Amino acid sequence: MTEIKGYKAFLPDLTSKEGRMQYEVGKEYKTDKKISLCSVGFHFCAKAVDVFEYYLFSPNNRVCEVTALGNVIKRDDKSVTDHIRIDRELTWHEVLDLCNTGKGCTGRHNSGDGNSGNRNSGYANSGYANSGDGNSGNRNSGDWNSGNRNSGNRNSGDWNSGNRNSGYANSGDGNSGVFCTAQPKLTFFDAPSDVTYDQFVRSEAYDIMCRIRHNIWVWSSDMTDDEKKEHPEHETTGGFIRRHDLKTSFGTWWNELDDRQRGTIKALPNFDAAKFEIITEIKEERL
Repeated sequence: MTEIKGYKAFLPDLTSKEGRMQYEVGKEYKTDKKISLCSVGFHFCAKAVDVFEYYLFSPNNRVCEVTALGNVIKRDDKSVTDHIRIDRELTWHEVLDLCNTGKGCTGRHNSGDGNSGNRNSGYANSGYANSGDGNSGNRNSGDWNSGNRNSGNRNSGDWNSGNRNSGYANSGDGNSGVFCTAQPKLTFFDAPSDVTYDQFVRSEAYDIMCRIRHNIWVWSSDMTDDEKKEHPEHETTGGFIRRHDLKTSFGTWWNELDDRQRGTIKALPNFDAAKFEIITEIKEERL
């Protein structure tokens, strides 16, 4: 009879949810009963990622490589056999590598890198089913969206196909309303300007502001000792996402600019040092 390799998940004490049977690595188990999927027999999956359709995705649960030595009934993501051998227990790092095609992921079904959610194909996503990068919402196909189901980029609202919308269902850019198609003139420092969204995003000031970073993936080799203590998961993920509050991000960004770049920001329409300080905590003497 052909041997079939696969993976089986267990509870932390190496028992199964089905009947709470106790297992040991290296041993074989048989049953004389007629096997039936989801009912009788020893269940396993061909892919490691599929075991978490039936067990919580947690490093507390354990995953082993197994071999089916007897009769097997198979369906899409699950099989059952009447004779199984528990070959070897996997480390959680091995589990993550098998469940993701990207690197540095703490979730599963990720094909990008540094994802903490599930089923992301982009990078540094904390939501689910995102195909872009840096999304904290769900089902976004653009980049850096904090809302849901956006196909544009940097939207904080929902269902926007344009860019940088804080409202809903807008196909234009930079709208804070609902179902808008035209580009508004932008307000700077609480006063109107003649600058459109497109003009702003093509400006050097916009490029400089895009350097503000809030979440940064940090590899274990670059982590501080305190960060390693606070994020022991780095030993399996290879690092962690360092998150900065907005004020810290603004301060770091301003310190990294040269005098000409700072002058570009100060040349924005209606620039007001007092309001700039309220938002960024960058004091006027540092301008």
